[in-house]
Amino acid sequence: MIAAAKAGSVEAFTDLVGGYRTRLLRFLLTRCASFADAEDALQDTLINAFRYLHSYDPRWRFSTWLYRIAIRNAGKLHRHDVVDLTAELGDLRDEESDPLQQCIADSESENLWVSARRLLNDEVYAAMWLRYTEDMSVADISNTLDRSVSWTKVNLMRGRRALENELGGAGNGNEAYG
Repeated sequence: MIAAAKAGSVEAFTDLVGGYRTRLLRFLLTRCASFADAEDALQDTLINAFRYLHSYDPRWRFSTWLYRIAIRNAGKLHRHDVVDLTAELGDLRDEESDPLQQCIADSESENLWVSARRLLNDEVYAAMWLRYTEDMSVADISNTLDRSVSWTKVNLMRGRRALENELGGAGNGNEAYG
């Protein structure tokens, strides 16, 4: 599909990025000040991906390349406030389940990511999001964020510890990296 898209097939490109749209928007919502900014960053990401598809290196996963473009586009926007994940993620669920269980899971997830946004700096937050929400490997996260594998592992561990201390009520808060 990538070869067809590189050859100029808009249909192949649309199919290729179609599965990433919701996930990219959900990720961008955590990095942008508003839903409109996240949508703009998503639009720019898809345009840039199409425009620069010839530069894609198949040694890396396509998702890694695409998220890296998204991070750059989100970085161009000025963040003033953190997006309210409660309101914005409501319509972007991948799966439907029992309403009560979904409500409980949503509440726990929202608390976790709101705390993470407050406690962690942008890069550590992005690493945590890519690992635990997008299920990316450490190597892919390292490539996406243009950081070493060691940096990624250490900061994932630090992020987890900071969240454990915050959500568990333990510690004095010195572990937060923000």
